[in-house]
Amino acid sequence: MKKRSFKDTNFDSSINNISYLYKNITSMSSLSEQEEIRRNKLKELRKIGINPYPANLFQVDSDSLTIKENFKENKKVVLAGRIMSRRIQGKASFAEIQDSKGRVQIYFNRDEICEGNDKTKYNEVYKKLLDIGDIIGIDGKLFKTKVGEKTVLVKNFQLLSKSLKPLPLPKIDPDGNKFDEFTDPETRYRQRYIDLLVNPKVKDTFVKRTKITNSIRSFLNKKKYLEVETPILQPIPGGALARPFITKHNALNIPLYLRIANELYLKRLIVGGFDGVYEFSKDFRNEGMDKTHNPEFTVMELYVAYKDYFWMMKTTESLLKTVAIESTGSCSVKVNEKIIDFTPPYPRIPILESIKTHTGIDVLNISESELKNSAIKIGIEIEESMGTGKIIDAIFGEKCEQHYVQPTFIIDYPKEMSPLTKEHRENPKLTERFELLVNGKELANAYSELNDPIDQRIRFEKQLKLSEKGDDEAMFIDQDFLRALEYGMPPTSGIGIGIDRLVMLLTNNSSIQEVLFFPQMKPEKKSLNLNEAEKSIYVLIKKNESNNLNKVKEDSNLSNKAWDKGIKNLVKNNLVKVVKSNEGLFIQLVN
Repeated sequence: MKKRSFKDTNFDSSINNISYLYKNITSMSSLSEQEEIRRNKLKELRKIGINPYPANLFQVDSDSLTIKENFKENKKVVLAGRIMSRRIQGKASFAEIQDSKGRVQIYFNRDEICEGNDKTKYNEVYKKLLDIGDIIGIDGKLFKTKVGEKTVLVKNFQLLSKSLKPLPLPKIDPDGNKFDEFTDPETRYRQRYIDLLVNPKVKDTFVKRTKITNSIRSFLNKKKYLEVETPILQPIPGGALARPFITKHNALNIPLYLRIANELYLKRLIVGGFDGVYEFSKDFRNEGMDKTHNPEFTVMELYVAYKDYFWMMKTTESLLKTVAIESTGSCSVKVNEKIIDFTPPYPRIPILESIKTHTGIDVLNISESELKNSAIKIGIEIEESMGTGKIIDAIFGEKCEQHYVQPTFIIDYPKEMSPLTKEHRENPKLTERFELLVNGKELANAYSELNDPIDQRIRFEKQLKLSEKGDDEAMFIDQDFLRALEYGMPPTSGIGIGIDRLVMLLTNNSSIQEVLFFPQMKPEKKSLNLNEAEKSIYVLIKKNESNNLNKVKEDSNLSNKAWDKGIKNLVKNNLVKVVKSNEGLFIQLVN
């Protein structure tokens, strides 16, 4: 059979009247029935003189939590919130509104709201033109129902914001079982605003996140360390082994990098005379995404003069114990089915000892080629650009990390792994560095900081050689930082603690996306509402091997009008395209 040759083309209007196929049309998803109803209500509200989005201040004096905790019969209150449920019963109605503190029941009575003969506000506005999801302001007074429910009797209400989309609230059957809950992770992360509204536990996570950062800040402030800010846009991406995001400053005509770490700037401040500085830093790394990695993340970095990594271990233990107690009420926290105990002291295990224990490899006493071969034998993927440091890191990450569930300091890293770390005082092949592992993942990384400018230059030059071999995570040489060290930096210890991972631990979440308001996501696929004719055509195109235009039309059993309208919308929404070959017209799916 002769191979067909396809190419996109424009067609004469005489050919099935489909010249519209190649016009550039910006299409919008059609509105759902509920959305159309709500827009019609919006028009009706405006017709009767009600602004659905008023600009004036609405001064509240109470909230749902205060009402319940400080309840007083007949007390007048003014509050605002979102309608989350309602039960209309003729001239009376119970509803529930939600504000930032929770939910409270409210009671509408037609004669309380409309004292005269005009009952429009209740009969038309409340009953017919308001919906679940609308935000209203209420003047009322408190009372208890016959069953003891603390409730607000509504004396007056005002629409503050009309909701044009229905909330995805769960359905509850007579037995109390919930259905259609808003639980799909991808949808939740993309539409965090809805997630926060309908899943109260999500909000609790982010409230606790703020408690955690406030606790850290309070701990450091009590020690008189100074909170500072350093540049996010940097001319050299220093302070870590990572692939940076690159941008350009047009006015200066220079490349700039989103920071991968703030370490080198904080150490400049130690050179400048500060004894202790810290920063909650947004860092960016152009690398993979998974349950514990997001390209944008938060780190707290602390640098203190005249200290070493032994001091920093003790300080870290004290800090984490304090934060755990202040944010959860205990040193022990539940993580999945495990209990993590942050009570000091934490074990201290040399990394080389750990690798030997779990793999049998004696890292320090073999050559780089022998190390590569040993890594390959135990199933580690090795790239040509990887030096000794990266190979050791890969071995430890793959074979050792997961064994350390309780807080454990992994200490004394080889020099090749730690270009910014001071040489070990007893073994020149090692450095004074530790990583804190909790639940099998790195939580913190700390050093006795390298302050010898000559040694630091040599370490940078070795990183340059790795870069020349193809390692796109190798460090740049930062000449200004070297210049700062040449003026003299006091002995210093520094640490970086991953805030997102700490919050995961203290809120019992296994995914970093759960502790970020707006995690990075893949581009969203356009959601389309297809009618039955469009769906049937699309299914036929997927099933039909030849996809000859006339054959698909014949198989659809649609009228000419329904076919024409259906195929037009499929093409407009970039789901299918019509192509012409030497054998006729054909329909193809758009990938």
